Amino acid sequence: MSKAFTLALSLLSTPALADWQLNMNEGVTALSREIFDLHMLIFWICVVIGVAVFGVMFYSIFKFRKSKGAVAEHWHENTTVEVFWTVVPSIILIAMAVPATATLMDMYDTSEADVDIQITGYQWKWRYQYLDEDIDFFSNLSTPREEIVNESTKNPNYLLEVDNALVIPANKKVRFLVTANDVIHSWWVPHFAVKKDAIPGFINEAWVKVEEPGVYRGQCTELCGKDHGFMPVVVEVKSEADYEQWVADQKAMKLAMADEASKDLSMDELIAKGEGVYQAACSGCHQPNGQGIPGAFPAITGSAIATGAIDAHIDIIVNGKTGTAMQAFKEQLSAVDIAAVVTYQRNALGNTVGDMVQPSAIQK
Repeated sequence: MSKAFTLALSLLSTPALADWQLNMNEGVTALSREIFDLHMLIFWICVVIGVAVFGVMFYSIFKFRKSKGAVAEHWHENTTVEVFWTVVPSIILIAMAVPATATLMDMYDTSEADVDIQITGYQWKWRYQYLDEDIDFFSNLSTPREEIVNESTKNPNYLLEVDNALVIPANKKVRFLVTANDVIHSWWVPHFAVKKDAIPGFINEAWVKVEEPGVYRGQCTELCGKDHGFMPVVVEVKSEADYEQWVADQKAMKLAMADEASKDLSMDELIAKGEGVYQAACSGCHQPNGQGIPGAFPAITGSAIATGAIDAHIDIIVNGKTGTAMQAFKEQLSAVDIAAVVTYQRNALGNTVGDMVQPSAIQK
């Protein structure tokens, strides 16, 4: 009894009710508000129907109860009643279908977009490719590991933070082409009223036009694996001028990364950069300490790959391993990132091989 009482108190505590919300989000776009208005229209129609039906039912139960000597009327093939309960529901359905059809047509109208972005789901990250700008990057969870394992206080955006947010311009129609690389995911941003399944081999379309700059957050809403809850969506909406500057900065950064890949880095530089890459791309499976998960994901510490031939180590990171959860990172990481993480794995996490690899070797 005491355990049940404690559980009941915990459910009624302030933290448990902090995010209590009965209605859907109204959103920040014209389409999201149209969807919200449609939702409320259908809701109130249902309320009226419910009140009318249950009102008549309870009135009849009370007014014509047996204790008052009421005798049930026997209706058989009453044309008026049959016409009434056929015509009235039909009119109600038509009244709901007209605005619903108009809203659905708006939702699926992805024509005349100003920006086209392909969104690809990976376990457990998103890839964003700007089809008209030659911009391509991955978005990973950036919530500190200390918060996840309850070693530090969780911030307000716990599990809703990423290293690279999707950036789109305000007051421009942005079309999303949504697919997946491995399993089924679902890209969802509540404030946009956009939720699209990401299915391998298929392209689903959606669109958004946000009036005001801001940061909007969502999540993958498909059960896509053990780290399903660690796959957030963050969208930063910038003014048109700021967006153009961001595009220019991204292209400049791409040139800088290409230049960096042609240089030789010191062991300390490679290990320092490799630690960050490992925590973002590898620690989810192999654990931050490199011990792995027995029976599921192999350890890095003392492994034949991390302490063996360096070419084999590079190959498995670049090309992955067929039939396992080990992904190919040749599209996800730059040459510098791969060189750094290989060097880090061979000289940290309990390994002391002593060698290193340069970005130029990855490019070859």
